[in-house]
Amino acid sequence: MKQTLLFSILVIAAGLTVGCQSKVAKPDSEKTPIEKASVKLDKVKAETKEAAHAIKEYAYAEKAEFVDKMNSGLMEMQSEMDRLSAKVDQENSELKADAQAQLEAVREKWAQAKKQLDQAESATESDWNDVKDGINESYNDLSDSYNATRQWLSDKIEP
Repeated sequence: MKQTLLFSILVIAAGLTVGCQSKVAKPDSEKTPIEKASVKLDKVKAETKEAAHAIKEYAYAEKAEFVDKMNSGLMEMQSEMDRLSAKVDQENSELKADAQAQLEAVREKWAQAKKQLDQAESATESDWNDVKDGINESYNDLSDSYNATRQWLSDKIEP
């Protein structure tokens, strides 16, 4: 398999070398199959490179919208946590300490997500995808924790 691939590369390289030596471009009808394949390969490489760059630019171009959307979600979640905390503070049961501990754990995850989101505002195009993936992971972890805590509070305290 490796020999076939190596042979193919050498044949294509030889075809490119021969093709580059001619000063006048041959019409498609006069090109050898290797020359035709080489031209198609070059065309596909160029198109793939352009498409990848366009996708990357589009994703980076949406950075401000993404950051705004995530900030809005974090602010809504913070308001809801404040409401839940106020409800827990009114409780006089033995569950109050457990509820406060769970809410504090959610607040810590919220702070981590907010910190990553703040860093995203200065992300460059080259590191945007990694930053965005980190934010998504952090936000999903926060959301899961928040939902579990809210469900627990609903079951135990009925906020």
